[in-house]
Amino acid sequence: MAAQISEHGGLAQRYAAALLELAEEKRGLDAVSADLVALSHMIAESSDLQKLITSPLMDRADQSRAIAAVAKAADFDDLTQRFVGLIAAKRRLFALPAIIKSFQKMLADKRGEVAAEVTAAHALTDTQKSAVVEAIKRVVGGKVSIDMKVDPSLLGGLIVRVGSRMIDGSVKTKLQKLQLAMKGVG
Repeated sequence: MAAQISEHGGLAQRYAAALLELAEEKRGLDAVSADLVALSHMIAESSDLQKLITSPLMDRADQSRAIAAVAKAADFDDLTQRFVGLIAAKRRLFALPAIIKSFQKMLADKRGEVAAEVTAAHALTDTQKSAVVEAIKRVVGGKVSIDMKVDPSLLGGLIVRVGSRMIDGSVKTKLQKLQLAMKGVG
């Protein structure tokens, strides 16, 4: 299992590095990055799309046509469409989430940004997002790029991950801590 994870990570990094280089040559880093963020959100929100990229039973040609249709319908940049098509043709769609994550990390490093993952109980407004970005900037002391996720099970609050650091201010975790404390008292 460890070998698969390591190989999967290396695979994702190689594809992400190649895409980053191509996007930079074509002067399309922002467009490709935006496309990949949108694709990542689509994958997270659609069980059908998750099945498409992970199913070993689906024919290569069917996978290629389906992912090409998704990319075209989403009006992705030509480079993004061709890249996703290549990934499908090579039967590497299963690695797409890891490739996207690697690409975003490499792009953030290239731009001198610190990547932060923010998980909230509900979608944040633009004002709330700005406040979170500013708070993280004060802590890390530099540019910040944020990957927003929504997890209704948090009940409220935020979980912020910056590198190996995590700040969990979710209501769910606070309730769990309170429950443990109450068990210790009684």
